[in-house]
Amino acid sequence: MLLFALTIFLSAFLLFQIQPMVAKMILPWFGGASSVWSVCLLFFQSVLLLGYLYAHALHETLAPRRQAAVHIALLLASLWLLPVGADPSWKGAALDSPALGVLGVLAAAVGLPYLLLSTTGPLMQAWYARAFTGVMPYRLYALSNFASMLALLSYPVLVEPFLELQGQAWAWSAGYAAFVAACCVTAGWSWRQAGDARPGDPTRADAAARPGIAQCLIWIGLAMAATTLLLAMTRHLTQDVAPVPFLWVLPLAIYLLSFILCFEAPRFYWRPVFLGALPAAFFGLDWIMTRGLPVPAMVALIGATLFVICMVCHGELVRLKPPPRHLTLFYLMLSLGGALGGLFVGLLAPAIFNAYFEFPLGLFLCALLVVVVLWKPLRWPWRVLLLGALLAYGLRLGYQARELVQNYQVAVRNFYGQLRVSERDDGGPGPKRILAHGRITHGWQFLADEHRRTPTSYYCAESGIGRALSSFPEDTPRKLGMVGLGTGTLAAYTRAGDALRIYEINEQVLDLARREFTFLDQSPAPITPVLGDGRLMLEREAPQGFDLLALDAFSGDSIPTHLVTLEAFEVYLKHLKPEGILAVHTSNAYLDLPPVVARAAEHFGKAAVLYAYVQGDEEKVCYTSDWVLVMSPERAANLPAGMLPADLITAKAGFRPWTDGYSNLFRVMK
Repeated sequence: MLLFALTIFLSAFLLFQIQPMVAKMILPWFGGASSVWSVCLLFFQSVLLLGYLYAHALHETLAPRRQAAVHIALLLASLWLLPVGADPSWKGAALDSPALGVLGVLAAAVGLPYLLLSTTGPLMQAWYARAFTGVMPYRLYALSNFASMLALLSYPVLVEPFLELQGQAWAWSAGYAAFVAACCVTAGWSWRQAGDARPGDPTRADAAARPGIAQCLIWIGLAMAATTLLLAMTRHLTQDVAPVPFLWVLPLAIYLLSFILCFEAPRFYWRPVFLGALPAAFFGLDWIMTRGLPVPAMVALIGATLFVICMVCHGELVRLKPPPRHLTLFYLMLSLGGALGGLFVGLLAPAIFNAYFEFPLGLFLCALLVVVVLWKPLRWPWRVLLLGALLAYGLRLGYQARELVQNYQVAVRNFYGQLRVSERDDGGPGPKRILAHGRITHGWQFLADEHRRTPTSYYCAESGIGRALSSFPEDTPRKLGMVGLGTGTLAAYTRAGDALRIYEINEQVLDLARREFTFLDQSPAPITPVLGDGRLMLEREAPQGFDLLALDAFSGDSIPTHLVTLEAFEVYLKHLKPEGILAVHTSNAYLDLPPVVARAAEHFGKAAVLYAYVQGDEEKVCYTSDWVLVMSPERAANLPAGMLPADLITAKAGFRPWTDGYSNLFRVMK
């Protein structure tokens, strides 16, 4: 029994330890977008489905000894693929279809080992139930989920801060080799204990009626609802804060905790309490969808509501679980529901929706399934009341979904998020057209002809970037670079003789900047757009000799961490003239980014100057903004009057620089 437990524990731990590790490896290759994690989870759910399908087919079609022989052979073959790791040749290779690119690189990097780890839980439980007649193997599923949660929680606390990614890959590969050894020993023991009867033999004592289609559909629906809301809430967190392992891990750990509680000790799912708390959870998510919250409150509220929803979905699954004879079918349906949820959020929603409609749809699916499972035992008056509540909630969700696109001239969405264009007049020089990415405004332009070339928002004349551009001599042409286009406001500063080169990963941003705004068209300087991740494109180019390179490629308040690492700054500085300026936009509601920039500047012998502009009550042109200008110490010591006063900042004592293998969100959280 200990042998089975050890094998299942190892497999589940490795299964979920590799998820944040490999996602972090490939995150910089796809623009650091929060959607990378959603597509990664789609891959993991899909391979889990294939693993469960393999386990079910093996269990249903082969004699026990043949099952063990086939599995051992595949385990030994998978050792040839070690050590695991993502192939750098995939960098920037899938710009037209980044979601498919993520799936491709994951399949090549971890496909077969992950598949075999996925088969272990249901296969070992089936062998365990066969070897020990009368036992309930579902407790091993709880052990599996405990190991998974332990792996997830240990990654950002014990692994990520102390091991570079390459070291993580080698450590994981060593653990996988140990798992293969344990699994082969367990399979060998099972082979010795097994007879020649097939599991499907109707003469077996554990034969039971096969679950019907309706039962399977309910299993699939409950699993799909939980996964859809897990991914939708994780996307909400990572889009507005940062796409980092901690914010990937926390919701997934809550999801797994509900599995542990429901399968290990079903009494923890006290049905009246959790079904009673479900409307409160729906109300809490209603609050999240319509209002901005501070990071701790947002994380706490999302965590609490996700826990209630997952407890309901997984608690009802436990209530409906079949006898052990059909456990592989049960797990297959659970994994199918998870894969469908991942497919819906990770691939279909960005392709078919122009807003985040998967969130309200997932909530309605959850509410609908609760009505379905409660329908039969209730009497008619309660059924009518429950149906009325469902319809009222559906109308409320429909109203919220309409608000996501209402009053916008344009609303589009793709892998990199949602973009919206709106117009309003709040005084000042007149009506303005605004570009928003998620909850964050990414620039605006006044519509009156005489004000169309006025630099606005974070780029106004009083901002750090505005003061830097005004410091250059008027009679000297400048070569300017920009990572992140937005509305193209930087082009308002260009003069005849200048040249502006803009790096933008999202083709929809470039399309909207050209079609809905005129900063680019009205520029007297030639503008060269480069479509692709700014850092990757700069890595491939010869030194550009920029007088100023501006970095403003954040989506919402989410930061692509690969743009502020030492490796990234080395690339930026390579493209600057010796006395050039690197301007980094660090405005953020949740994170204190200037220390990260200051530490990188210090590493390369540069000075970091912070310009923090605070918007006045009557100000209609400028937004509150923080810009850190990185320049040579000599230039920082001789700033012109237009750039004074200046706040020279230095790295905090003991602050570790961010690298491609290390970043620490906790150190910079406000």
